Amino acid sequence: MVSVATAEPLTDEIHILWTSEGMSCDGDTISVTAASLPSIEDVVLGAIPGLPKVHLHNKVLAYENGDEFMEAFRQAARGELDPFVLVVEGSIPNENINGDGYWTSMGNDPETGEPITVNEWIDRLAPKAWAVVAAGTCATYGGIHAMAGNPTGCMGLADYLGWDFRSAGGLPIVNVPGCPVQPDNFMETLLWVLHQAAGQAPVIPLDDKLRPTWLFGKTVHEGCDRAAYYEQADFAHDYNSPKCQVKVGCWGPVVNCNVTKRGWMDGVGGCPNVGGICIGCTMPGFPDRFMPFMDEPPGASLSTTLLKSYGPFIRTMRSITNRSANKEPKWRHNKERLTSGYQPRWPRH
Repeated sequence: MVSVATAEPLTDEIHILWTSEGMSCDGDTISVTAASLPSIEDVVLGAIPGLPKVHLHNKVLAYENGDEFMEAFRQAARGELDPFVLVVEGSIPNENINGDGYWTSMGNDPETGEPITVNEWIDRLAPKAWAVVAAGTCATYGGIHAMAGNPTGCMGLADYLGWDFRSAGGLPIVNVPGCPVQPDNFMETLLWVLHQAAGQAPVIPLDDKLRPTWLFGKTVHEGCDRAAYYEQADFAHDYNSPKCQVKVGCWGPVVNCNVTKRGWMDGVGGCPNVGGICIGCTMPGFPDRFMPFMDEPPGASLSTTLLKSYGPFIRTMRSITNRSANKEPKWRHNKERLTSGYQPRWPRH
């Protein structure tokens, strides 16, 4: 659990500066547009009691373009836009090894006309931000772009800023992983941060990987509809089966994620819920520690072997009980004698 000091409650207005110019596919922004608890529209339009007025600056959702869109970021860098929340989407490349060019940038320097790297923007904005939120696994831990063999030296935001980083509001980086991020997970976290900024919520609880504890405190397996099949050692051997998929590549028993409980959109979907295996996309070691994705995880072989004696016995006993419990009692009939065992309190005369 990360313990931080809360800052003074802010005013009734706040900006959200959202950059997806890290090494990214913009998938987290697209995912968040599907959120409903709350929706991004409800947050921006002021439909949620207690929130400050929110001004969102996100290139995918913006009306502005070019220099007009960049102006809010420049104002924040100059200290003229306060308070604001910085949302970073995409992994952070190592610009110290970029050779003669750069890995990724956002906008140009008005004086030189040269591109401004995302790293420079983070350096300018993160220390001034009331809170810094990393959206998606690329921003939180590096993700796909940071896998072994990559040429960019990519990393997560906490690797770049330091795991002991604190924002102007006294908060550590708030990590909401997922590839892409589960939409309601992100918006619920952002809602907490905004309520805290308005003095309407306590300090957001984070685990040692800086993830919200109430979202990532349980494993996929603990919330999975298929978990009972695992207990009974009843495993799927192909992806058309409704049974536990641990032997066909599912990492659910060891992955911190709530998607099996929450679903994906409006409670519907979520990887194992719809026949997909869990590949560990919310974890700091993703993807390297979970590859190759379709192979049985190393620990699954031992655990399933241990279940081979216990599981079939339990399954057999439950099957017997199921057959007996799946019948109506014998006293339910249309005969002339009552056989339910009813005993009248007073005898009939």
